[in-house]
Amino acid sequence: MSGFRTTKKRTRTLKSNNIKRLREHLLMSKSELAREAGLSVLTIARVEEGAACRMATKRKIIKALGFSVQEKEKVFGGE
Repeated sequence: MSGFRTTKKRTRTLKSNNIKRLREHLLMSKSELAREAGLSVLTIARVEEGAACRMATKRKIIKALGFSVQEKEKVFGGE
């Protein structure tokens, strides 16, 4: 056996959401949304691209966009 490790390539499942569309409709930049939500701009960018995130992150984004948690489908679809 050689001294090299084999690594599994991690693949991310990207999920469609409406964050970017809603943010742009509100004329908000990523940094403005990040500030309102208490998250980093990088987190906002990743979630907009469809990366998975924690429930607490989803809740912060939903509220920062002016929705209630009960309206989560409008932001994140039918996840």
